[in-house]
Amino acid sequence: MFRRILIYALGAVFLTAGGVRAQQPEVEARIAGLEGNAEYMSLLREDAQLQIREDSIVNAVERMRRQLREDPGKRQQYSQEILQLESRIFEIRNAKGRLIDRINTIEQEWVLASLNGAAQQPAASAEKSPAEAVPDSLKVRNLVDNLYFREHLPAEDYAALRDAQRQEMRAVDYVNRYFANHGTLTELAETYAAVQTEAEAMEVFERYNALQGVNRALADSLAATWNSIFDNKSYAYGYLLDKMGEEEVLAREEEALSEASRQLSALQGETASDAVADYFLRKRVVVDYEAAVAGVLALDAARDSLRGVAAQLESIDYRLPRVEVAERYFLDYDSVAFSSKPVYSYQNPIPECRVYANGTIYRILLGTFNTKRAAATFRGAYPLFYLINDEGKWCYYAGGFATLAEAEAAQALLKKRGFVRPEIVVWTDGAARNLSLDPEAAKVTYRVEITGTDALSDEVKGVIAATGEGYELSRVGSQLFVVGAFDDRAVADRLAESIRQTDAALEVKVAEIAE
Repeated sequence: MFRRILIYALGAVFLTAGGVRAQQPEVEARIAGLEGNAEYMSLLREDAQLQIREDSIVNAVERMRRQLREDPGKRQQYSQEILQLESRIFEIRNAKGRLIDRINTIEQEWVLASLNGAAQQPAASAEKSPAEAVPDSLKVRNLVDNLYFREHLPAEDYAALRDAQRQEMRAVDYVNRYFANHGTLTELAETYAAVQTEAEAMEVFERYNALQGVNRALADSLAATWNSIFDNKSYAYGYLLDKMGEEEVLAREEEALSEASRQLSALQGETASDAVADYFLRKRVVVDYEAAVAGVLALDAARDSLRGVAAQLESIDYRLPRVEVAERYFLDYDSVAFSSKPVYSYQNPIPECRVYANGTIYRILLGTFNTKRAAATFRGAYPLFYLINDEGKWCYYAGGFATLAEAEAAQALLKKRGFVRPEIVVWTDGAARNLSLDPEAAKVTYRVEITGTDALSDEVKGVIAATGEGYELSRVGSQLFVVGAFDDRAVADRLAESIRQTDAALEVKVAEIAE
């Protein structure tokens, strides 16, 4: 819902299209005096029509999301349709951006022409107040386009102020794209948690990472653009208010900025983007500041417009939740079985053993040989795998097990089947240890460490109670919780993964306990 609010609100705030109807939208000139400019009015109508199309597609996306929640079995179909609709929204916004550039150009040319005409008129008397010095005919809704700023700011500062105003649309574009991407990231996170195969998970995870990278870049661009806007506007308004002796307005601005800074500090790391939060917190302050400046100068149209902007900004929930996904590991577990018919052949040879870079898996080492062995050597056992060790010897393994208990059961079965010395080997994050040759290795214990919060939620505690039944949860320090101790790394890994899926904001890892 926040994305829809943002698109409507910021569109109204910065694009300021007039009221529209379904077929032939009626529009009003944003600056009095341009009503007779045919190109200008045509552009406003075209912008309003694009807004109608955008609103329609946004509503369709919302309906599609509701259907997705109600019928998760069609997740892939709905997700593809949502992505296509969002692509159309993006195209419409690009078209609107080009229109707004031309609309702004026409408005700026008209204002500058009006200003040049006013400059030929006799200057206002020194006794007149700043408000009285501005002719009513030149008071426009866009604050920085008003005559007073050109006449009373140094040329370089006035140029910087106008450039800052032009950059506002660029900042809005960054924010809108960030919000749209954030919604897609939320959907990708849900999809990633639901997929059942490694191939699907890899595809979704790659898209998730790529989009996170895009949003990080958008946040950086927003921060740079907004800081430039803020610095130039704050300096220009402060310069004028200081000359006019408006200490009370300046003091209110400083106090409001201090409060925004305190709010941002409290939100640090709690939302999806500190840059987005900073933009909205300071943007509200700046808009109120601009309204106060307009009030001092009796620029009623600009003040009313800015008050409308402030109301729109107040309705936007910018505190986007963080979307963090812990990478899933798809280890191929399989118990040991026996077949009277050959499972492996010349066409279907024993495959090489896969070593997973992450996760824990146990296998049974059936034997180590100087040369390659025939499948018949292993008495019909399957699945089989081979690895060539650092000494160039062929190591043959059977099965793949999630826990030590499962591996021990398979080891006992193989002994009954006549294997003299089947050994248990465990791989943990790509590193192998032979537990049968190194009994001390089997005595290593593990614990799950949870950081990033002052208190665990009831949901997380429930997961620990269910997945880590029988293991102790304790608090160590202000923001460190531990669950353990686990004799089996795989059991600890499963609990850690369950906690990550329950609360992605937590930092969870499995650590060995040194004896």
